[in-house]
Parts: sequence; structure tokens; C-alpha cells
Amino acid sequence: MSYRVNDGGRVYMSTNPFDFVNSINSTKEDIMTDENEKDYNSFLVNRSLSYFSDTVFIANEINYHSQIDNKLKYHFLLNIVRKRKRFAKWIKPDQLDDMALVKEYYEYSNEKARSALSILSPDNLNVIRSKVNKGGRK
Repeated sequence: MSYRVNDGGRVYMSTNPFDFVNSINSTKEDIMTDENEKDYNSFLVNRSLSYFSDTVFIANEINYHSQIDNKLKYHFLLNIVRKRKRFAKWIKPDQLDDMALVKEYYEYSNEKARSALSILSPDNLNVIRSKVNKGGRK
């Protein structure tokens, strides 16, 4: 948490979006205040919840009702998501490029391409890159 000054000149603690995720998933402590309501990033919270099979539909429901206030979204998630340790590494852009190559080369779905990436070595990926390369400028 870092400190921030609001419009009235009052100093308050700024909240990291992942503090909200941690609160929803594991601590179940209500950290939403009037000052840090604007720190709530619905996209990041929903994305972090969408990696798990027990919370993906809940995150989708919040996406469907995007017009409601952040405070209501947070309290809905805080009260409906069961307490559990959830951690997933986010897919990085270079993995997305490699996943697109594997999908095109083997004609795999996202899930199969992701599991194939865990098996393939960098040498295998270079061979796939050369075979899928269509030419042109980069």
C-alpha cells in the first residue's frame, strides 16, 4: 500500500488491485473504503478470478453487469467467492505468441496448445517457427 492525497487534501493509503483479490480469495476482510473505491480495478480482479474453474462464472457475471458501482462489485465477490488459496501465473505475451504458433502448426485448441507448450523445448519451438513462417517483414 502506498500513500495518496485525495481532492480534499486528506492523506489515505492507496490500495493495490491485488490487495482486493487477496481479500476476496483468502482473508475475507472488507478493505473497501470511500477513499480507495477508485483504486478497485474490476478488469484485473475479474481476470485473476477467471483462471479458476470455481470462480470463472462469477467473474463472467460481474463482467455482464459492468455498469454497477465498484463497491457493489467488490462486496458481491467478497461474499459469494468461497475462501481458498488461489494462485495462477498470468500468461505472458511471449507465451501467447508461442501458443499461437503451436495452435497453427498442430491445429490445437487453446487448452491443448498450452499443455503442448509445457512439453516443447526451445529447439522444438524454433523448428515450428521456421515451418510456420510465411515470409515477409518483421
